[in-house]
Amino acid sequence: MQPIPVLYRDSDIIVVHKPSGLLVHRSLIDKRETEFLVQRLRDQIGQYVYSVHRLDKPTSGLLVMALSSEVARQLSAQFEQQLVEKRYVALVRGFVNEAQCIDYPLLEKLDKMTDNMDKVPESKPAISYLEPLAHLELPFPVSKYQTGRFSLVELSPKTGRKHQLRRHMAHIRHPIIGDTTHGDGKQNRYISEHFGIRRLALCAKMLGFKHPTDGKHTSLKIETMLDDDLGAIQLALDQFCVKQFDALSDIRLFTDENLF
Repeated sequence: MQPIPVLYRDSDIIVVHKPSGLLVHRSLIDKRETEFLVQRLRDQIGQYVYSVHRLDKPTSGLLVMALSSEVARQLSAQFEQQLVEKRYVALVRGFVNEAQCIDYPLLEKLDKMTDNMDKVPESKPAISYLEPLAHLELPFPVSKYQTGRFSLVELSPKTGRKHQLRRHMAHIRHPIIGDTTHGDGKQNRYISEHFGIRRLALCAKMLGFKHPTDGKHTSLKIETMLDDDLGAIQLALDQFCVKQFDALSDIRLFTDENLF
């Protein structure tokens, strides 16, 4: 079993890269799972860790965790006050032509383990920012179309609703590739067949927040690379990119080691 990649650690916090397919912690949603990030990381570093936010099981990328309950309280406050900057990279269906703000309320999704199931779900404000990075046109027919059109995008959620980015992208008819709940099954199979991506094409690539305890309110900005199992995105960019936006030049997607 591969160790969880650690990108930053000090005496109070740790930032790790969660692989796709791993739950952050135990959930009734997937009772059969026996592996969880918090337990694996605790065993790896020999210290208890406190989760202050989460990523969906199929999403990979950055998570910050606290190493004490007091630090967890301070970090949680930053998330609750929407002071944490979060940026994701995703592959989505169709051509996204311009940056936009998706301001679309989402109905609460209750968790059987942590929420009162007698509660009536409410519609909550939800805001996400979308920036196109590149257009890809693949020369293989899909459905009634002669080519497959996709966009590489950067997503920044302002709020933190459950499955927010996946639901917002589905709402604007650009579902994230590999999303088996909110996505397009035909397009998912198409990308799986031609590029071997068999997971949700969504990675939490950057986290920006204030250090909770250093006394200087130092701003930390931690970045990661896309996972090896998303490496076909670089192959598609090299071979089938038909438009590149300026924002792509500011983003490094892969290390040299995980390119084809």
